Amino acid sequence: MSYFPEISNIPYEGPNSRNPLAFRWYNENEMIEGKTMRDHLRFSIVYWHTMRGGGSDPFGMATAIRPWDDGSDSLDNALRRVEVAFEIFEKLGAPYYAFHDRDVAPEGKTIAESHRNLHKVTESLKAHQQKTGVKLLWGTANMFSNPRFMHGAATSCNADVFAFAASQVKTALEVTKELGGENYVFWGGREGYMTLLNTDMKREMDHLGKFLHMAVDYAKKIGFSGPFLIEPKPKEPTKHQYDSDSAACINFLRAYDLMPYFKLNIETNHATLAGHTMMHELDYAGMQGMLGSIDANTGDLLLGWDTDQFPTDFYLTAQCMLVILKWGGFTTGGVNFDAKVRRESFEPIDLFHAHIGGMDAFARGLRIAAEVRKDGVLSDFVKHRYRSWDSGIGKEIESGRATFESLDAYITGRGEASTNESGRQEMLENVFNRYL
Repeated sequence: MSYFPEISNIPYEGPNSRNPLAFRWYNENEMIEGKTMRDHLRFSIVYWHTMRGGGSDPFGMATAIRPWDDGSDSLDNALRRVEVAFEIFEKLGAPYYAFHDRDVAPEGKTIAESHRNLHKVTESLKAHQQKTGVKLLWGTANMFSNPRFMHGAATSCNADVFAFAASQVKTALEVTKELGGENYVFWGGREGYMTLLNTDMKREMDHLGKFLHMAVDYAKKIGFSGPFLIEPKPKEPTKHQYDSDSAACINFLRAYDLMPYFKLNIETNHATLAGHTMMHELDYAGMQGMLGSIDANTGDLLLGWDTDQFPTDFYLTAQCMLVILKWGGFTTGGVNFDAKVRRESFEPIDLFHAHIGGMDAFARGLRIAAEVRKDGVLSDFVKHRYRSWDSGIGKEIESGRATFESLDAYITGRGEASTNESGRQEMLENVFNRYL
């Protein structure tokens, strides 16, 4: 049965196409820098927004029309969603998808029932993966929606909640491995606090470190070899999230001896909420060898929360891809569309328009980034700007041979530092714009 009989597999028709159900920039088999666009971008569609998002917001009920969904939390409804999801994945040509355990399977009255539900849906997911060739980019556990997690999961003041979360992650890890998932993600939705008046921060962070070590140990035990990914986010729902940005996450992982097992899954809208650009977050993770994957979306600068909009800005996607390519591109990660259609875009076909636009935006960004790298104008400028470090006193400093005494003698002999040169920011921005 087809749930979208009016929609064929989305073709590539090129930049001159006016067909809203065709790609203008994403040509999956086109070679760029020695890899196909498909292998560079590794597009993934999320289950939570695409299959479970109804368009509700704090001021109104759901608006989305989803003829296949009866609105229940029944197992039958969950299994029907699998059929619809894979038709969407196939017709868009997305090679991957991602999910939380509670996205795909209903929560039971007991944790044992919840596990049984998840394993039942996993059978269907596995069958559809084998049939279509679509793969799982990553799995994760939803440890933030249920009221039991009001004080956090691994950082809860209630030890029973910690144990519940451990059981949930144990099963989610097993399922991710069974489905061939290439990564496993931790997003600390409520791993943080609202006020220090009722919080023992050190104890909570110690518990989080213990929890993640338990996950590493269990992954080794069951043979799950993919990396774990931490997803930084500075706020929402808690005021002070422990995973606030790339720097905070890496500092935490280093402090708790978790660096060998983790990388970061970085989201554009989260970077904005942290007061950074996506490029900053990507570059910081990349220079530490911790860039794993991305959640591709964008926010609205006029709205101060996580709006999870589809990316359509070529300037943004080009800069993202420029940094991603700089650090070697994705290995197990990919471009995961943690994005949702707007509340007003309520018809099923809008799911296709949204993903086509996002995929095209990143494909265009990849093309632009490759051209920028090929011409070398920006990289040559940066190399020239830092040339004083390639010889003389700069080389001595970087090699570790310099001391305060030697530097004092050097600069005293010169009398003054050499003259600074312009950073040429405006010129470089104009140069970048040539490629758009």
